[in-house]
Amino acid sequence: MRALAALAVCTALVAGCGNATAPDWGYPELGKTLRSLSRDLDRACERTQTPQSCAEDLDRLTAPTERAFAQVLEHELLDAGTVAAMNELEKAREVRVAAAEEARSRQDPHHLPLARAVAAEKLAYEHLLDELERLRTAPPPGDGTDPV
Repeated sequence: MRALAALAVCTALVAGCGNATAPDWGYPELGKTLRSLSRDLDRACERTQTPQSCAEDLDRLTAPTERAFAQVLEHELLDAGTVAAMNELEKAREVRVAAAEEARSRQDPHHLPLARAVAAEKLAYEHLLDELERLRTAPPPGDGTDPV
């Protein structure tokens, strides 16, 4: 009788180890950070702003971006696409910082190279956000949905 009960319990456990009992791999804290970063990026660089003030908005995105990246590392989600997007952002930031220095030396808040650099950095942020969201929403390998 005990063997039959044990077999019934094992059968119930095996049957219950499908998608319905999969762990929450959606990384809610990372999702919250990415939504906040996305809102901040949307608010940055409004049409009435000069490229110089837009650059200052982008500087304020550094801390939340680093927080999101730290969460990606914490969950071991890093992949080549994300590294490439981070590198793209870093290069765009370097170009923008150089263009901002040139604009300051010329005392021109509407300096065209700065405006282009700001637009490129904003695009790099959008690409990074897309990559991070892709990582966050993709089921990890061995996510518990395979039968036991």
